[in-house]
Amino acid sequence: MHIAILTFEAYNELDSLIALGILNRVKRPGWRVSIASPTSTVRSMNGVVIESTATLEEACAADAVIVGSGAQTREVVEDPAIMGVLQGLDPGRQLLAAQCSGTLLVAKLGLLQGVPACTDLTTKPWVVAAGVEVLNQPFYARGNVATAGGCLASHYLATWVIARLVSLKAAEAAVHYVAPVGEKENYIARALRNVTPYLAEDTGDGGVSFEEVPGDRPALDLVGSLVDPQ
Repeated sequence: MHIAILTFEAYNELDSLIALGILNRVKRPGWRVSIASPTSTVRSMNGVVIESTATLEEACAADAVIVGSGAQTREVVEDPAIMGVLQGLDPGRQLLAAQCSGTLLVAKLGLLQGVPACTDLTTKPWVVAAGVEVLNQPFYARGNVATAGGCLASHYLATWVIARLVSLKAAEAAVHYVAPVGEKENYIARALRNVTPYLAEDTGDGGVSFEEVPGDRPALDLVGSLVDPQ
């Protein structure tokens, strides 16, 4: 199972790396989470340089894709080479999630037609100009497409992806692992409150299914032992 996080020059660290960390709490054979970029390295909006571990072409073939945001998303959507490759994204056969200005990219690809979306307040007017209704809430999903607004809503996207690809118990366990001590139950409850209303309708769309896997190990085992270093 391959989950690719699209990450471009001037990326937002919170959007790409929080999702990367939470998704990698899942420990299952074949589970792979990658940073997918058009170049071998990308520098964040705050100067953090990371290496790409997948190409954009590989991302288009992934089981799930998270479109991260950044300070240069408007330049990205005007780049014909990048957008040409990303025309290969298809929510008919893969999960597609967008964070903040990543919603603008998904809108420009024509993948939000008739679907309201979430984004950050800075990006909102550009998404509206692209013909998409912007909701005043942190998370929304319809079918295999989800969007989130606000950097710290990135864990909602990770929760949704894990719930859809593995199980809701695995998603709860992943959030439990990273949530602050003494506030874990509150974090889990908030994540579920935002995400679970959209899971029931997702199960019958013919796309990637949300299901409990028969014979699954206990949820905490899916994300590794709680004695592992954080």
